Amino acid sequence: MSNGLVRILDGNTFAIGDQSGDMEPSMTFPTGLFSFDTRYLSTWQLTINGEPLRPLSVDDLKYYEVRFFLVPGAPSHYIDAKISVIREWRIARSLEEQLTVLNHDVEPIDVTIRIEAASDFADLFEIKDVQHKKGRRYALVEDDCLRLGYQREAFRRETRITSTKPARVDEHRLTFEVRIKPHGTWTTTMCAAMQGPDGRSIRHSLQGQARSRLDVRQAIDGWLERVPRLECSDEALATAYRQSIMDRCALRFEPLSLKGRSMPAAGLPWFMTIFGRDSILTSLQALPFSPDLADTTLRILGLDQGRHLDDFRDEEPGKILHEHRYGESAAFEEQPHSPYYGSADATPLYIVLVDEYERWTGDAALVRLLEPFARSALDWIDEYGDIMGDGYIWYQRRNEKTGLENQCWKDSWDSISYHDGRLPSFPRATCELQGYAYDAKRRGARLAREFWNDPAYADKLEQQAADLKERFNRDFWIEDGEYYALALDADGQPVDALSSNIGHLLWSGIVQADRADKIAAHLTGSRLFSGWGVRTLAEGEGRYNPVGYHLGTVWPFDNSFIAWGLRRYGFRKEAARIARAILDAAYYFRGRLPEAFAGYDRQLTKYPVEYPTACSPQAWSTGTPMLLLRTMLGMEPHGDHLVVDPALPEDMGRIELLDIPGRWGVADAFGRSR
Repeated sequence: MSNGLVRILDGNTFAIGDQSGDMEPSMTFPTGLFSFDTRYLSTWQLTINGEPLRPLSVDDLKYYEVRFFLVPGAPSHYIDAKISVIREWRIARSLEEQLTVLNHDVEPIDVTIRIEAASDFADLFEIKDVQHKKGRRYALVEDDCLRLGYQREAFRRETRITSTKPARVDEHRLTFEVRIKPHGTWTTTMCAAMQGPDGRSIRHSLQGQARSRLDVRQAIDGWLERVPRLECSDEALATAYRQSIMDRCALRFEPLSLKGRSMPAAGLPWFMTIFGRDSILTSLQALPFSPDLADTTLRILGLDQGRHLDDFRDEEPGKILHEHRYGESAAFEEQPHSPYYGSADATPLYIVLVDEYERWTGDAALVRLLEPFARSALDWIDEYGDIMGDGYIWYQRRNEKTGLENQCWKDSWDSISYHDGRLPSFPRATCELQGYAYDAKRRGARLAREFWNDPAYADKLEQQAADLKERFNRDFWIEDGEYYALALDADGQPVDALSSNIGHLLWSGIVQADRADKIAAHLTGSRLFSGWGVRTLAEGEGRYNPVGYHLGTVWPFDNSFIAWGLRRYGFRKEAARIARAILDAAYYFRGRLPEAFAGYDRQLTKYPVEYPTACSPQAWSTGTPMLLLRTMLGMEPHGDHLVVDPALPEDMGRIELLDIPGRWGVADAFGRSR
């Protein structure tokens, strides 16, 4: 639950309602039943004898099941309620609600049970304005079934609502007239089935198959059997790990082009689809725990790699996609998201994941299979990424109408600024992009030499990487502040804000060795480090705002890669300090780290302050405890062996991570704080 809302999900199908189990359309948040970017139920409201229900308790059973305990009427009725109600939601190929009404009186009762049902079939992109849809909505009653539908040319979506007990059905509701015996119960199961253009389940229509509850349970069991087992004495870590494992399972979905495999959706509720950057970084975080996610992610992103120049989609040959959508606006090209390529970092990160996947798994066959995609990605860095012809990756959107302005991970409109708060012109070259490019070329060289039988290409990439590192350390360094600029502007001048991006430079390895201590000091200093984690933008910068999306909030995923980078340069205590802070924050979020939370100083808040519209669960936040575990235990593949070099926070106690999969088979890692 978050902000009073209850949510269940399975892959990219999810339902969000209030604590009574009702759904009402919101102008600001996607409440309702969704699948493949379309809302199939916008209204789902229960009344008993004309009265709404009040919650007594909500039990989160599993990520795909939830149970509500309710009574009719105002709160004052709780003490002597003669009726209580249990609603249980379950989600898989459809939304099922098992509704149970209990009579606690010594006399029989007659009750009218009514479910109001409606759908606006809103595209996820139009939640705030669904009044002027271009297609036709309809509601039909046939054979005790309520059919809610929407059609616009060949785009058709339909919700079929049925019940296991007889109901009086009209175009707006299902009504049950029921007599319940003394101390008796009445139960029915209602089903809201989501259908595609061919009248079959939307998952069957688009994926060729639909998942039952048994399928979901078997997927969970299989997932839990394969992930490493954690035994530790730290409650915050144990809770965060358990929650991240379950959320990681919940966010997996099968992409349309590769049946029987799963990859991470980016986050509930806005990003329940393929995201290049998010899927890559999540797969990197999860490599020691579930390398199969990386396998699928690499295959899918390779198949969807850019082939042409397409300004509408920001597509370029070799470019890795940003996101893929399936709703009405994508189908009719009102949004460029089927797919959209507006990110400059996913392409070099793709190379990083190919190499890291092989280092961890030893899967040389996949590396050879992916060679054409990897080479095209490397070519993109030099040909299309280097807009200014100076050897750096820059970005400027081709789609000036609906494309993303900022095509780095901080992709909000005002995330890239000078120290005084001004926004630079385009194109822009953010610092972490250069780190990713450096890392990609270094890793690409290893792949070319060891797997692609092309030593000349390897030599070329290594020389390019060395040249890039030298130029970067000259052009991005802010001498008087002793840190790296957030970006270069269109004139090649430093965009001089101090930001968390410098931590990604440590992770990539592009930081000059004699400057690393300065970067570590900034990352753990009072301007960037809040006590709960590293802020996206330093306190004192012109646009600093502790509740600004990328302007001072703390992003758990960001911190996990910063900690990893600190360990790479030998800053063990600093990495452990960040890990401790994020895990402390996770404890207050009941183990589920949100997309972001406020960057207020820890001395001001007894607990981390929620960011109001953060996704939760969110893929790379669920991967954060995993990468922090890898960092604290110092786990790195070395040939066919797993090297473990623990550096734990002082109060962490012991950690045992058992049955870690990799090219060594399975291995164990142990650590204890000093």
